[in-house]
Amino acid sequence: MNRREVLKFVAGSTVGLFTWGRASDNCVNAAEPTTEEIKSFFEWKDPAVIRLTEEVYRKCILGKVFPAEGPLKHSWIAPGGGYRGQWIWDTMFVVDLLSILPGQKKVIRDVFQNYWDFQPRWNDKMPDYAHDMIPCMIEPGRKNWVEFPAYSQIPILAWGVERVYRRNGDKELLKQCVGPLERFHEWYWRERDVSNIGLVAVGAYSGITQHARFETFDYECNMDSLKMTTHPTRKGEKEGAWYGDICVTGNTSYLVIGEQSLMRLAEIMGKKEMAARRKARIDKAVEAMRKHMWDEEAGTFLSVKRDTLEKIPVATIGSWIPLTAGVPTRSMANRMAEVLRTPSWQTPLPVPTVDRRDKRWKSNGFWRGDVWPPTNYQIASGLAIYGHNDLAADIADKTLSNAIKNGISEHYDSMSGNKLGVEFLGMTCTIVTMMLDELCQDYQLKVRHTR
Repeated sequence: MNRREVLKFVAGSTVGLFTWGRASDNCVNAAEPTTEEIKSFFEWKDPAVIRLTEEVYRKCILGKVFPAEGPLKHSWIAPGGGYRGQWIWDTMFVVDLLSILPGQKKVIRDVFQNYWDFQPRWNDKMPDYAHDMIPCMIEPGRKNWVEFPAYSQIPILAWGVERVYRRNGDKELLKQCVGPLERFHEWYWRERDVSNIGLVAVGAYSGITQHARFETFDYECNMDSLKMTTHPTRKGEKEGAWYGDICVTGNTSYLVIGEQSLMRLAEIMGKKEMAARRKARIDKAVEAMRKHMWDEEAGTFLSVKRDTLEKIPVATIGSWIPLTAGVPTRSMANRMAEVLRTPSWQTPLPVPTVDRRDKRWKSNGFWRGDVWPPTNYQIASGLAIYGHNDLAADIADKTLSNAIKNGISEHYDSMSGNKLGVEFLGMTCTIVTMMLDELCQDYQLKVRHTR
């Protein structure tokens, strides 16, 4: 059972709540935008592009915003497909594109405030070392929220805040978010980098191994041998086996990405000491990843055993996220691009979630050979950072072409391109983000600056 199957809506309503341009930034307007209104914010050449964009906005973005429902005191964003709760990972991709539309500042601030409201509620029930965690998801109506989910998720909240700010210039959002974000990051380093070397593992205060895996890409092959242990140095009376023994490339990279965003946001806010603290974290993590996770033969970064730093000999989708974080040296990035061009990763629809040579690879396997638009978006972004624009465009264009042909869905079969999982999952909106970030060659979409 995957992390979302636990949390299905009973009824599965998909009716959303949103603000539109005729409303101010401080109110919610339930009027349905017309097709022409959505189109008016973009420039395109290919009619298929704007049809896809409109469908993404209607079904992956606007249709995912819901009114307050306790303990969520503010408007919140659901992934879709009947999954009830506001996740970390999924939500950031949605607010990024939502912020392009006018009248959304209040809604987006509300969405983030749900995370910050959780911190003091959690802190009141938990010991000091656990303070300031933000969970994988916050589920309306859940009464045992201290027990489940007692784990976090891919730490890209700061990335999401920065993306929104770069699009809509909402300085109030920064004032609201930078303090809680830093506290969340400090929790992450304290409770996931338990060896204090700059590499983060997964974990869960429930002590359940699969819950720890839910903090990252669910069923990645590099975590098959994951074991939960007590804290290696802290020996309190109530300590449990809450800490995974594998440091993963994906979440370490995402925390670096988040730290980079938080550092830049702190600089914008004139918080020089905070920016310096974040810079120190970034430098330590990058150095540790290059030293302990880089594997020249594999041509990518590999997850490692927490206590021995022994590499786990399988490259997975998380192996490529260091590109997005700017972790590799130029020569490392060139080697990574070289490997990404090989048949191991060049399935008809790239990029599969595990090396095709691995015996566990299956073209429709859940994080074991399938393809996800958000990870393709981030890998393409990372390749572009290092100047491998042709390879980035190949990945992005194939992702777009497949979505136009086969429809918008959670993930896809890497051989056939067939849809898998949930149609119109919120984070699949990244197929539009690829175009807006100019990662594609065959498909163009730009924001029309009319405000």
